[in-house]
Amino acid sequence: MAGGAPEAGFLGIRRSLSGRAWRWRPADEALVRDHQLRHALSEPLARALAARGVGAEGAHDYLSPSLRAQFPDPSSFADMDLAARILVDAVESGRPTAVFADYDVDGASSAAQLVRWFRAMGRELAIYVPDRVVEGYGPSPAAFRHLKDQGADLVVTVDCGAAAHDALIAARDIGLDVVVIDHHLMRGDPPPAAALVNPNRPDDTSGQGHLAAAGVTFVLLAALNREARRRGLFEGRAEPDIRQWLDLAAMGAVCDVTSLTGFNRAIAALGLKTMSGWANPGLKALLDVAKSQGPATTFHAGFILGPRINAGGRIGRSDLGARLLSTDDPEEARGLAEQLDALNASRKDVEKGVIDEAVLAIERDSNFDPDAPAIVVAGDGWHPGVVGIAAARLRERYRKPVVVIGIDRPSDTGKGSGRSQPGVNLGRAVQAAFDEGLLLAGGGHAMAAGLTIRPSAIPDLRAFLCERLAGEMVLAAGQDAIEIDALVSPGGATRALYGEFQRLAPFGPGNPEPCFAVADARIERPMMLKGGHVRCTLMDSSGGRLKAVAWRAGETEMGARIMAGGGSMHFVGRLKPDDWQGRASVELEIEDAADPRMAL
Repeated sequence: MAGGAPEAGFLGIRRSLSGRAWRWRPADEALVRDHQLRHALSEPLARALAARGVGAEGAHDYLSPSLRAQFPDPSSFADMDLAARILVDAVESGRPTAVFADYDVDGASSAAQLVRWFRAMGRELAIYVPDRVVEGYGPSPAAFRHLKDQGADLVVTVDCGAAAHDALIAARDIGLDVVVIDHHLMRGDPPPAAALVNPNRPDDTSGQGHLAAAGVTFVLLAALNREARRRGLFEGRAEPDIRQWLDLAAMGAVCDVTSLTGFNRAIAALGLKTMSGWANPGLKALLDVAKSQGPATTFHAGFILGPRINAGGRIGRSDLGARLLSTDDPEEARGLAEQLDALNASRKDVEKGVIDEAVLAIERDSNFDPDAPAIVVAGDGWHPGVVGIAAARLRERYRKPVVVIGIDRPSDTGKGSGRSQPGVNLGRAVQAAFDEGLLLAGGGHAMAAGLTIRPSAIPDLRAFLCERLAGEMVLAAGQDAIEIDALVSPGGATRALYGEFQRLAPFGPGNPEPCFAVADARIERPMMLKGGHVRCTLMDSSGGRLKAVAWRAGETEMGARIMAGGGSMHFVGRLKPDDWQGRASVELEIEDAADPRMAL
């Protein structure tokens, strides 16, 4: 294994089979040496730490995150103390209160934290989650009127509400107080809420804008405990230990793809440890129906549990996820988990159908231009609950921003979702399209956006986005490189090496999973698996072997080259544990490959 100074064209490869350059992840050499000496790290691990922007004084907290060292002062969030006073007043007075949650994992895990804190204080919160198809995102005047009619006097919105001006005005007019807990970007003046806690509101000074709503809610729990303690409410009862709900905060952080840095990294790291005890009946039930096991990882949260929780909001009952994470009844949890598991299986079928049709439309219809900076594809009847997943898959395939729109002809509307390429701000472009009158609704952030549009305006939207994003895509294409942390041989890729780099976990935005390169490896026993995955064994000149798999590569040039076998190739990818039959080994998940003859 080798480290090495940053250079362009790692292994001489400037264009791989996916069209990307390879390069060392850049790191300051003096900082690498400081990390080695101060923390007794190997050179490759110290280099990876420095390459992630971790300074000399921040390495300890990075390697050993803790709430004590990194928890922010709740009072640094605008309106946090006010929100805590309002909610503790509600606990003391018995004021009828409901939580209004978004229909994704972040909303469900935020709602469940509040439900569990109120329950620990002897109160129950009603849960309301809007239907994605019928009601759309966020609160509406109709939803607030419904909650008022059902007896609610106070509503807490989580993971939504910061931009719901019309709904909050309507709530004020009917005498319904609303506390907003959100994290989405805000434009203009805040809406008229009783309190609005959002680290991304313009006047917030917390510096915690990268938190998911579940992280903001976790800070709120600390504020609630502090306010209740100040009032003496724990003199006759145990103070809720909010650390037991770190698993829920971590679910939001991971599944909402937030930057895992600073306090948010501590939430994710410590929350996964809490989750590993599987004390939450809902998470345990989901793990069981998914036939999974072991200590919790970001893979569990993001790819096993998260999609199932989301499935209710995508194609089923929107409140299933929040109910699952809130229940203390194992039998109820089991029933809800089975429903979500079945819905997730159906979601996969619906998603595959949309992706297949979208690929046909992109590659066979006249709207496809391989040089276009963005792709906008639409189809009749595509389910609005899966267009976002489809856009993400197509973004991976074409490596450019993709917007997928499902058209509903009876209502003459299309609901779309987009995913962007790093370096291209799709949300800003979609907001500009709305400002230009091309959309009925639209917004988002740099990497994702949602919109509603008249079908007749889709060609104009496509032209607008292509023109708007052309400059950003030129810059992004130049930066579209795979950054490599270490060079390993097939024989040197061991479980010990994998374990060493796991000290940097959990991985996600802001903390990329380590990427390893394997040079001049000979391909043995290539085989095509169900689902278009390709598996093989990589062998070095001394006979060392490493199992490898390339997911969804069957129809790609890389997949074809692997299946052809023979010769030697360079590979980059991520090491994963391989515990089949107790072997405690590793395999390489291939991200890209290159022919040594392509070196310049």
